[in-house]
Amino acid sequence: METIKWAVNEMPKTDDSQLQVMSLENVAKARAFHESFPQYSVTPLAKLDHMAAYLGLKEVYVKDESYRFGLNAFKVLGGSFAMARYIAKQTGKDVSELPYNVLTSDELRNEFGQATFFTATDGNHGRGVAWAANKLGQKAVVLMPKGSTQTRLNNILKEGAKATIEEENYDECVRMANAMAEKTENGVMVQDTAWEGYEEIPTWIMQGYGTLALEADHQLEEDNCRPTHIFIQAGVGSLAGAVVGYFANRFKENPPIMTVVEAKAADCLFRSASKGDGSRVDVTGDMLTIMAGLACGEPNTVSWDILRNHADAFVSCPDWVSANGTRIYSSPMKGDERVISGESGSVTMGLVAAIMTKPELKELKEALKLDENSQVLLVSSEGDTDPDRYREIVWEGLCGTDKEPFADLQES
Repeated sequence: METIKWAVNEMPKTDDSQLQVMSLENVAKARAFHESFPQYSVTPLAKLDHMAAYLGLKEVYVKDESYRFGLNAFKVLGGSFAMARYIAKQTGKDVSELPYNVLTSDELRNEFGQATFFTATDGNHGRGVAWAANKLGQKAVVLMPKGSTQTRLNNILKEGAKATIEEENYDECVRMANAMAEKTENGVMVQDTAWEGYEEIPTWIMQGYGTLALEADHQLEEDNCRPTHIFIQAGVGSLAGAVVGYFANRFKENPPIMTVVEAKAADCLFRSASKGDGSRVDVTGDMLTIMAGLACGEPNTVSWDILRNHADAFVSCPDWVSANGTRIYSSPMKGDERVISGESGSVTMGLVAAIMTKPELKELKEALKLDENSQVLLVSSEGDTDPDRYREIVWEGLCGTDKEPFADLQES
């Protein structure tokens, strides 16, 4: 089996100027905006007491984003808030003046008109952008990278967007979508990765993601829990930067130990952290992994600054880690809730289980100070957004162990 690789964060700190992006005030504005949607409800926080006991931890909590707006993933939080912020800026308003009922009003449509929002995505972000554009009377165009499934494409098309699967990887699709937006009248690029000259909209998307962190914070508080550890998955790092940034602001004096988790095929943040000097390292090529939502090879410049200052460790995980996480959630310990978690949502569960049960990861366990007093927060960022792949993992054992069932007997 391929091994899990990890790096403790020993990079030099910056002036930390990007942390304010995820200030409690900014995140509260995003939450207020989302609450104005008639489809809004707080997503569940599952408490897996029996799994925690089995693993030797005090508590394990899972923020279950499969319930978000009926879209089976968290991504809509970012796209919808970024659209609102963009419309607010174009009309000279504060986003607090544009709740759902105002954004969908004839008055606002007459004032703002109609824009076409472009994006590149494996599926979840594009579906969220398409859904929000549909609800707000706007247009959406979505480019999907090589390897995207027909199911994910169909989910986007159902929301009324134009969408295609391209023969390029994610990062190239981003460049293609941006070029199309620049050539289109009232075209707007809505992407959760940032680069030099394109950072405003990605920061709005990150603030939108902050809603799930704020909800989880309040839910933990209601259960008298202050998390000691947070594991958060990353593609370009926008969700990771949002969650790490929120909790770094929330607990400034003594933040949780926060670990960023990536797919091995696209572990740009891990490679950057391993280099140790704070520079970013890109991953190129097809980046084939079952963790489709994490198959991104170029770090978000805004979130990278937050992560290099506040993340404690970066971990690169082969596909079997994610597959095990999906199976663990699907077949919980007796008495625990079942969580339907797709491949990009489950890798943190798979990693925590591996750290706590595999002797070869003892050094990582000690570095992260995981023990019987640890209160762990995970985010299942998607449900079974690709049902066929989900069944292959859960029913057929895709990316399972290569251990032979009678190896011990044969050796003796």
